[in-house]
Amino acid sequence: MNGDIGIDVEKAAEFLELPPSRFYKLLDKKTIVRNWDEYEDILRFDNHVSGIETGSVLIEKNDTFEMIRGFPKIKRAMILIPSIEKNFQGIESVIVEEKMNGYNVRVTEYKEKLIALTRSGHVCPYSTERAQHLLNHDFFREHPELVVYGEMAGPDNPYVPKDIYGLDSLDFFVFDIRFKSDGSPLPVSERRKLASDYGFSQVELFGEFDIEEAPAEITRIIKELGEKEHEGVVIKDPEMVLQPIKYTCSQSNCADLRHAFKFYNDSGRDYMFPRVVREGFQSFEWNESEEELKKRCLRLGESILRPMIQSIREVQRNERISDEVRIRVRDRDTIYKFKSYLERLGVDVIFSSPERIGDDYLVRISKINRSTTDKTKGIMEGQLWS
Repeated sequence: MNGDIGIDVEKAAEFLELPPSRFYKLLDKKTIVRNWDEYEDILRFDNHVSGIETGSVLIEKNDTFEMIRGFPKIKRAMILIPSIEKNFQGIESVIVEEKMNGYNVRVTEYKEKLIALTRSGHVCPYSTERAQHLLNHDFFREHPELVVYGEMAGPDNPYVPKDIYGLDSLDFFVFDIRFKSDGSPLPVSERRKLASDYGFSQVELFGEFDIEEAPAEITRIIKELGEKEHEGVVIKDPEMVLQPIKYTCSQSNCADLRHAFKFYNDSGRDYMFPRVVREGFQSFEWNESEEELKKRCLRLGESILRPMIQSIREVQRNERISDEVRIRVRDRDTIYKFKSYLERLGVDVIFSSPERIGDDYLVRISKINRSTTDKTKGIMEGQLWS
């Protein structure tokens, strides 16, 4: 047993098929790091290692180990027809499901309770509490070899608050179920039936379409989703042998940009620029008329300028630019655990006093973005843009 990380390093290295010396080096470089508090014996991969995805976690369990694989990266279609033809060669049809606008978590059982792992491999206290109340625990006892992947979506969301799905609070929507052993997924129909058997909420299924008709059907679906400001779709091989691809709505791109440009000095170019590029390719693909193109340009331009100008005005009024979100919890202790968790991640937060609503506590959170506030203040005082 290694006192520093709380697990048997020799056994862990053997499980990962790595020399112990290599494992120690990964620990020293903080490529493999432990989680916090009661989850210190859960190790997360802060970077890609020998075929192991970033965000994967290693858990010691019953004198052995199990691996929860990270989220496989889903590549994006920029133009539908060639993307579908190239990426789904050899199959006759594809399945189209909704890509919801929330945040991804993986749920597994740990020490006889459910935990929710973020994309980076942290155990989020808030997501964990929600998962414990939202998901049927029998699934995890009866299928210990499986991990449930899903989207946390709804207004009581501290990361991506969206009040577009008609939800009262925060719900968990299953979009994938995979084996712990190698990260391989269940076929779509098998996964949907299994999730349904245990009463899990699931992402919407739009249908299965022949390869030839899929681009037209997906375009129709995307336009309908865009009218509701939903995010988009994921296009899948029914057997999940070939990798899925995703395709998003213009309105979703613009919503992301509205948020990004509110915090223009905090959001990176790698986040903002691709969303602008998507708009150009989608307009080209849809062969938009001059009037349709003008509407898209106006939508895109407003999503960039209006939130930035609003941020400048807030600083002029000596206000701090912040992101206003909220959470809803059953256990009051979760509030303090989540606040500590965010602060350890480097997030500057102000929590309101809890409001009692039925069996829950509602807490409003201000996430302060000091970089954009300070940059804006400096510019208004004569600072030059370098």
